[in-house]
Amino acid sequence: MRIVVGGASGYVGSALVPELRRNGHQVVRLVRGTTRSADALSWDPARGSVDLDALQGVDAGIVLNGANVGTRRWTTAYKATLLRSRVDPVRTLSEAFAALDPAPRVLLSNSASGFYGDTGDAPVDESAPQGVGFTARMAAEWEAAADPARKAGIRVVHPRLNLVLGPGGFDTAGGRLAAVVRFGLGARLGSGNQLWSVVALADLVRATEFLVTDDTVEGPVNVTVPETNRSIDVMRALGRALHRPTPWVAPGPVVRLLLGEFAHEMLANQGLSPNRLLSTGFRLEYPDVDAVVRYTLGRT
Repeated sequence: MRIVVGGASGYVGSALVPELRRNGHQVVRLVRGTTRSADALSWDPARGSVDLDALQGVDAGIVLNGANVGTRRWTTAYKATLLRSRVDPVRTLSEAFAALDPAPRVLLSNSASGFYGDTGDAPVDESAPQGVGFTARMAAEWEAAADPARKAGIRVVHPRLNLVLGPGGFDTAGGRLAAVVRFGLGARLGSGNQLWSVVALADLVRATEFLVTDDTVEGPVNVTVPETNRSIDVMRALGRALHRPTPWVAPGPVVRLLLGEFAHEMLANQGLSPNRLLSTGFRLEYPDVDAVVRYTLGRT
């Protein structure tokens, strides 16, 4: 397949693009600004601009763009950045795909578990309604930005993610958790009982390719290990793998003081059921939190 990828230089994109190429796909990176690279195409998502002629013959699009949710406090201005950095790229490629003849086969745009809001004390599947709060509204707008492609009859897929763990990735939430445990600062966040859903970066890459190439899947798809864990279970798994204690407690008010509004996401239940993904026959290489942690730390 000929696949265009937005966000190719990010954490997920940097792992996905080489894997797609190894598997025989022709990948064209969507990059901001001018480019002379044969494998790159210039676009400007903020202005909704991309070269339609250069997109002719494309089979699929993958949009991974989005400002990091955990590196800055969520001021009003930064929340606008979080939203626009997700919505603009999806809308730009979606509208472009809808204008092409023949139309591409599929558009995949990552989304987030935040769509569901606080999931309560049990994991939810894709039939669960939109929750409340900023991240729920953001995820809903993020997914709705693909409506032009949907209306044009293009298959659209939204992998919904919570914690993605993999080697490196210090700028990701998972990478920072591993770092604090490595330095003996691992702590229970709030009660420690909130549900977290994790997936290995390698499995997310494999699932992304699968969802692009399997014509039977569309709409939202929760991508996570089958077992939903408490946040304290994730921290303890990191501690076991690193041979570090995790004795500390970060009370909810302290987490909120340090992280601001983002603390709500770390302290809320984000339990996902991947039944839809697994019902397709897809199988995870790292199916539980201990396997994901060993992979993340290079100890598989």
